[in-house]
Amino acid sequence: MHVLSFDFQSDVTSCGRHIRFFNVIDEYTRTALAIIPRRAFKAADVVAVLEDIIAETGIQPAFVRCDNGPEFTAGELVEWCNTVGVSTAFIDPGSPWQNGFIESFNAQFRREQLSGEIMDTMVEAKYLADEWKDIYNHERPHGSLDGLTPSRFWDEWVRENQLAIA
Repeated sequence: MHVLSFDFQSDVTSCGRHIRFFNVIDEYTRTALAIIPRRAFKAADVVAVLEDIIAETGIQPAFVRCDNGPEFTAGELVEWCNTVGVSTAFIDPGSPWQNGFIESFNAQFRREQLSGEIMDTMVEAKYLADEWKDIYNHERPHGSLDGLTPSRFWDEWVRENQLAIA
């Protein structure tokens, strides 16, 4: 069962303007699939990011796990899920522990990147998000993956589960 978890995370630029990061991870491999900074998001933006992820990975999730925020419960996202055959796994209101993978990811992103950086512009926010995503996926070992990086975990899983070609 393939599950994508996502959530928003907030921060500010040095001038005090609000930034929202849309973070998406694969629950099985812990791969960070998207860290997108913007001033605001709509349901259409969420759908566009999910479509980009499916196009890039070639894998459609069976489920998406998220809270009940307005961008996630809007008709456009629900309709998209119904159209492409993705089930929703909304968490109960006020129950972030039901989406523990993305909550853990957000805490790490806050601790390891956002708390140590001052962002002046949206371009800088995007650069720092992309940089951390690359480190997270390719350099940072994960205890939940037996000390492997998400990319190494996926590579090993694919290698071990290859079907013999007759």
